[in-house]
Amino acid sequence: MKKQATQRKYNFPDADLYLQCMERAKYANRDIKSFEQYGYGKDKLKTFLMLCDKFRGLPDDDELVGDQMITTDKKYEAAEKLKTAIRSIMTRVAIKYGNRSGRYRKFGTAKMGDMTDAQLLFCGRRVCRVARQQIDFLVEVGVNEKNISRVVEECRNFENSLNIQQDKLAERDISVERRIEQGNKLYDELVILCNIGKDVWAETDKVKYEHYTIYESNNDQKIARKTKLGKTKE
Repeated sequence: MKKQATQRKYNFPDADLYLQCMERAKYANRDIKSFEQYGYGKDKLKTFLMLCDKFRGLPDDDELVGDQMITTDKKYEAAEKLKTAIRSIMTRVAIKYGNRSGRYRKFGTAKMGDMTDAQLLFCGRRVCRVARQQIDFLVEVGVNEKNISRVVEECRNFENSLNIQQDKLAERDISVERRIEQGNKLYDELVILCNIGKDVWAETDKVKYEHYTIYESNNDQKIARKTKLGKTKE
């Protein structure tokens, strides 16, 4: 059974979560005497800050996508080199048999440009196998172990680039899930901290109460600031 994807508990960017956590930690440190009455002392605040640092250190999706794009580009380069090596042999086969003959078709290189990665890899291996079977007949057009070995090598390089690309795809999936899990854990701790802070100031200081409000978006923060400024002017 496929594991269900982890869902984010917050609907704002990870960078905003980190900034909100650091801002609330600053307020909690200011109000630490009051927080201690809820069993939330300096040790717990230190643990919270360690979670923040751990979350900040995780690679974001831009980094992961960038790595993935680099490996994909290298895979495309390897694919083109393999196609070039295959065409070098197939040009010689066409000279010997023509490109409409059964012997030419046996190599299975038709529509090579439309092949999937797996089809291209199998095609390269088939070309090597069939070329070796017919090498005595193709030697006069320059098919030899050297250009066959070139295809073998490019097949190996292409397969390696495929594996690296797939590894990066898997790494990205794992990293995204880890980031969501860590973000959710940090968000849960932020909610606890903010609930304590709001309870501390609920009846005595509305401004400090607002310090512990978790904003869902930048727009929420802008509205709160405007409201606060308006009250100050009054």
